[in-house]
Amino acid sequence: MPPEVLSERTWRAREQAHLERIRNWTLPHRERQRRGEKHPVLDFLFTYYTQRPSRLERWQPGFGVALEGGAKFLDRRGYSETPDGVMVAPEALTPRLLDTADFVHRLLSATESRPAQLGCFGLHEWAMVYRLTQDELRHSEWPLRLGIQGTNEVVESMRIQCSHYDAFRFFSTAARPRNTLQPTQQDRVNLEQPGCLHNNMDVFKWCYKLGPLVPAELTADAFELAAEIRELDMRASPYDLSELGYSPVAIETAPGRAEYVREQRAFAERASALRRRLIETCRHLLEQRVG
Repeated sequence: MPPEVLSERTWRAREQAHLERIRNWTLPHRERQRRGEKHPVLDFLFTYYTQRPSRLERWQPGFGVALEGGAKFLDRRGYSETPDGVMVAPEALTPRLLDTADFVHRLLSATESRPAQLGCFGLHEWAMVYRLTQDELRHSEWPLRLGIQGTNEVVESMRIQCSHYDAFRFFSTAARPRNTLQPTQQDRVNLEQPGCLHNNMDVFKWCYKLGPLVPAELTADAFELAAEIRELDMRASPYDLSELGYSPVAIETAPGRAEYVREQRAFAERASALRRRLIETCRHLLEQRVG
């Protein structure tokens, strides 16, 4: 199949639009770093997720797209000159990246095949602080809305059913036996489901794990969704972040749980659309290996 060819005017406009869009997040992050200021909500996007701001700002066309006048991309690893323009070279489809594409395709396809489970109410964040002292909390500089005792009572009064390994592994030791599942890293393909906030944030991770093979616009879409989901994640947490302008979603109450589910369902629908785009990208990459 011949590549899609972008004129220099077209790809430079997309490159600039991408940079302006992403700098809404990266510039404030750099400024906070300069001041030595921690942010309990937004730092997560650059610490738990390991894509550096400079890499996130970098536009790329993805696999199978040729750039007219794209000589500057030859300074990047994995690009080559072709009669149609500069594009990601077939040699960039390394065995490691293809194995990653295969795993991502299987994981996201399995996730998409399942109905969204919307009854967790964000209790993973509560389980991470269960029976800890204030000094032991991940965000120890921020108070708990209900205090230590009140937080413990919420955990003990509700059913915890977290299916996401990377959330479960941060549970406090006392909270782990309270989870209805005991997910491991090997369980991901069998357990991931599209209602999970962390699963839907992770679409961003799977985009950048595939490096230059994924178009920057898809990665940016996934990043922005992750940023919005992270806000709900922490608004529904036991922390009091009202000083930062985050109103709590009080999941210890019936109205709070209803609000959480409404937002969770909307995020699940948006993440599904991104997930399907990434599944299609992976399918196309894996076809190259077969060929």
